Amino acid sequence: MKELSYFDIGANLTHESFKKDFDRVIEEAKLNKVKKICITSTSIEDTKNSLKLTDIDSDLFITTCGIHPHYADTFKTTDIKKIIDLCEQPSIKAIGETGLDFNRNFSKKSNQISCFLSQIEIAEQLSLPLFMHQRDAHKDFLDCFKEIDLTVKAVVHCFTEDKKKFYEYLDKGFWIGFTGWICDPVRGRHMVDLISSMPLDRVMIETDSPYLLPKNLKVKGRRNEPKYIYEIAKKIADLQKKSLNEVCNIFYENSIRFFNL
Repeated sequence: MKELSYFDIGANLTHESFKKDFDRVIEEAKLNKVKKICITSTSIEDTKNSLKLTDIDSDLFITTCGIHPHYADTFKTTDIKKIIDLCEQPSIKAIGETGLDFNRNFSKKSNQISCFLSQIEIAEQLSLPLFMHQRDAHKDFLDCFKEIDLTVKAVVHCFTEDKKKFYEYLDKGFWIGFTGWICDPVRGRHMVDLISSMPLDRVMIETDSPYLLPKNLKVKGRRNEPKYIYEIAKKIADLQKKSLNEVCNIFYENSIRFFNL
């Protein structure tokens, strides 16, 4: 049996809450069998900061490069070349976090769509996977792919929706990332049936640290960390009636395949 290993496909490690104890957070992640972490970048400046972290441990860290929908109002056509140039760095393994967020609407909807479409084109041009965000924008999100014959892998990270939308994404060829949201007995209740029976061949797990601390954990504070990735795997394993080792091996191999590692 393979050694238990975790791949956290989405952690916001440039967040200010990690500045004081970053080394401890990473050491504890390693002690808890976390072998790979994809640092989620949300802007060009954030990507540069993520790259500094990947330099610390290139075996552990990879990162994304892109502009989050919250910052789409700042997007300029000159940013396309900046993203493309940054992607020459070998530790950048995906374009994103990109997509649509019509829940908070920190940027205009039209600007979010334009920014998203530009990054889909960049991913296609560079043959890099897409790391995608969607909140309260399901139809418009799918519409962005109507005229595109997508050839790269794409993951909808932090999936929190229902079975119908899950299978619509699978039908589009997308991959799905699950977070500690599924451990919340209230907010995650509607997902129990889906998780119990879903196919795992395009499923991955992520903490979305420092956000979405699994509700079942009795820990001081609210900050999530990569070391808590096991809670998500355990929840899925329990609902699928599979061993933790089995699902972890699936998720790890899926993640290696997704990021072309």
